[in-house]
Amino acid sequence: MSDQPSKDDELAGTEQPFVEHLVELRDRLVKALLAVGVAAAVLFFYPGPGPLYDLLAAPLVAHLPKGATLIATSVISPFMVPLKILLVTAFLLALPVVLWQVWAFIAPGLYAHEKRLVLPLVISSTMLFLVGVGFCYFFVFGQVFSFIQSFAPKSITAAPDIEAYLSFVLTMFIAFGLAFEVPIVVIVLARLGLVSVDKLKSFRGYFIVLAFIIAAIVTPPDVVSQLALAVPMCLLYELGIWSAQIFIRHTRAPDDSQETTAS
Repeated sequence: MSDQPSKDDELAGTEQPFVEHLVELRDRLVKALLAVGVAAAVLFFYPGPGPLYDLLAAPLVAHLPKGATLIATSVISPFMVPLKILLVTAFLLALPVVLWQVWAFIAPGLYAHEKRLVLPLVISSTMLFLVGVGFCYFFVFGQVFSFIQSFAPKSITAAPDIEAYLSFVLTMFIAFGLAFEVPIVVIVLARLGLVSVDKLKSFRGYFIVLAFIIAAIVTPPDVVSQLALAVPMCLLYELGIWSAQIFIRHTRAPDDSQETTAS
């Protein structure tokens, strides 16, 4: 008489040798890079590196004094800066494909209840990052550049360097993109059991202070941009607490659900 387990392990028999994992990882990376390359090729022909640069520079140019333009202090800057902007834009366009390759690589090693958690998080984290970048471009940049130009003395002719501007823009994009990931971080911490929802709620006051400190560090020294980063972070923290309770309830392991029902 052999003892039969009450429920078979979903992952039984799915183990792969280490070399096969490396091969699959290589294939996933190649597909992700190919997606970025295709997006870059399409953007190169339409609209082209020049128009992409003009689009990125538009918020600053709109607030420069009449006749002022951006300048290039390096010989290769007029070539390299538009090319960098094209590659960053191509990566953002190919981001869903890149994340899908990451998901496809880790999915075989996850249980069904874990898959229900990962896929929505991958999709929502992508959307939140893009929303953060869009919020920075369409709202924050206009407020920041208007504030800066309002303090510039009349004797100063503004002529920002294009490489410095690109560095500033990318820093702001990353800061706002990551700031909008606050709900994802809260959900993951709560779902993994590292922090309880009650502790997240009690930490609310400390997080508000932390959000304003982060905003003061990563944004220019004006009240508008700091509030534009800190206030959404606080609101997204609340969204994360609310979402974490839903995720925990709908992604509970089968054994946990049965125990909860029995109790």
